[in-house]
Amino acid sequence: MYPKIEQTVQSLNIDSISVERKEVLLGLVDYLKTKIRNNEAINLNFICTHNSRRSHLSQIWAQVIANYLGINNISCYSGGTEATAMFPKVGETLSNQGFKILKLSDAQNPVYAIKFSEKEHPVICFSKTYDDTFNPTSGFGAIMTCDSANEACPMVMGAENRFPITYEDPKKFDDTPQQTEKYLERSIQIATELYFVFLEAIKA
Repeated sequence: MYPKIEQTVQSLNIDSISVERKEVLLGLVDYLKTKIRNNEAINLNFICTHNSRRSHLSQIWAQVIANYLGINNISCYSGGTEATAMFPKVGETLSNQGFKILKLSDAQNPVYAIKFSEKEHPVICFSKTYDDTFNPTSGFGAIMTCDSANEACPMVMGAENRFPITYEDPKKFDDTPQQTEKYLERSIQIATELYFVFLEAIKA
């Protein structure tokens, strides 16, 4: 893992998560704990309306933290109720946190390879609907990262379980002096909560 990313993970403070928020996260903890105990493949699909910001940050940090904690046999995906494009500020935020971002296509909806380690496969990111053929069609956990997608998709076809773990959209700070700060804040919040989730899931 690249040193700057490893330093970020080591600095995450799970004590900053409120008791109420931890209650929201425990359903995903239990799902992962069962998968790990039974040595089953873990597929997670992080879903937001436009698959442009929060769902990508969640997909990437979940893969990174699982790798950091030695959780194998896990694949993380993201999708939306509609496809747009990964917002450039997401890539910029991750780049500032130590990730290497490789743009694989210059289409209206670019494809990115997000590298967190020289030894691991990059995370492939592009905007897509949650049921895109790139994503798993069955046997996955669906994590709803925004309220509108949570309400629009009361049932996600093919999902074993569905977990509403929603985040405030940093989009509302676009084109403001707080934009960089708020995107980093959301990235750190997502990383911190997923660190808590995976730590709890590997406890005996």
